[in-house]
Amino acid sequence: MKTLSEKVILVTGASRGIGAAIALRLASEGAKVIVNFAGSQEAADKIVGDILSAGGDAIALQADVSKSEEVKELFDAAISHYGKIDVLVNNAGIMLTKLIKDTTDDDFTRQFDINVRGTFNTLREASTKLAHHGSIINFSSTTTRVMMPTYGTYVASKGAVEQLTRVFAKEIGTRGINVNIVSPGPTNTKLFTDGKPREVIDRLASLSAFNRIGEPDDIAKIVAFLASDEAKWISAQNIGINGGMA
Repeated sequence: MKTLSEKVILVTGASRGIGAAIALRLASEGAKVIVNFAGSQEAADKIVGDILSAGGDAIALQADVSKSEEVKELFDAAISHYGKIDVLVNNAGIMLTKLIKDTTDDDFTRQFDINVRGTFNTLREASTKLAHHGSIINFSSTTTRVMMPTYGTYVASKGAVEQLTRVFAKEIGTRGINVNIVSPGPTNTKLFTDGKPREVIDRLASLSAFNRIGEPDDIAKIVAFLASDEAKWISAQNIGINGGMA
């Protein structure tokens, strides 16, 4: 039996990269998947099409997670279509890398609006709209465990997500909902590799125990496990998915 059969799972930022891999993996395990996207309808429709072609069930819904009203509408539309949401995967996020001295007010605001406010908005909706005994998986980053110049505001935003997760796990646990964080390391996505010289990618790969960077499905497999009933006794934890990098 597929481990996620009959579960309805909302994945934010699911039209590409790690989010797309997660949506495909969850669907392959029997979940009904809401593919949330902010701007790329075409990319989201492709992921939905791939899921449907493989015999799965999915829809695409647009929402900017940094806007509370759009998040409310996202949850309501998903519940209207499927009748419930069992699992929330907070994958949507951006990474702006600049030295702190070069980071503008707009850079700071944009990074925190999407990474922190976006997570806050979905958690607030989930507090009353996620089904009892559901699961939430939030995204941080292995960069919070190392001191890398130019990542200052990014790791600050992810640190905030980690603290929100720990507190929310205690607040919502009375409904049988477990809440965890995953912290990927360098992963082979277009967002990560674009603009990086081969030597930089190789240097980052050498920091793992396996001399490679991660693949999107390395992350998706762990998310699928955390979304399953087998992981219900795990809550308020931060799981590094980084091949031993940190």
